[in-house]
Amino acid sequence: MFFKKFSIILFILFSSTKLNAFEQNNEYQLNFFTGNFDFSDDKQSAYLIGFQHQDKNLVRNTFLGKVSPITGGFITENSAAYIYTGIEWNLDMGNKLEFTPSFAPGLYHEGDGKDLGHVLEFKSEVQLSYAASNNTSLGVSYNHVSNASLGDKNPGANSYMFNFIKNF
Repeated sequence: MFFKKFSIILFILFSSTKLNAFEQNNEYQLNFFTGNFDFSDDKQSAYLIGFQHQDKNLVRNTFLGKVSPITGGFITENSAAYIYTGIEWNLDMGNKLEFTPSFAPGLYHEGDGKDLGHVLEFKSEVQLSYAASNNTSLGVSYNHVSNASLGDKNPGANSYMFNFIKNF
């Protein structure tokens, strides 16, 4: 219960805060998210909260859309944690909608949560977001974290999240 309240308070805090030092340049994007880690496994399902950073100075236009590096992490209510760095593609779908697939290898610590079989895990994610304003978007995302059979076992974890995305 504490974890849910903490997530809501954190979401409200960041959605109402203006960081003037970054707002003038509009060069950074922070994605704050909360959701359900490993929702497809009733015994291991847990709430999560996390963040992701994107530096817009590093965005490159390619035939795949706008590609940029990302860095982020999350922690679950069971003290499992994942930190990652990778790339995402930002595909404008019109009508203020953006589709964003991403891929990010990272380091996983199971804490009291699910044993994913290896410390090195790979996160594949898709996100759909709506631009509520020039600097704010709301989205939903789904990801799968797996070790690509590097470990003795590879159970994987499927998660969904609700995203609050702010450009600074």
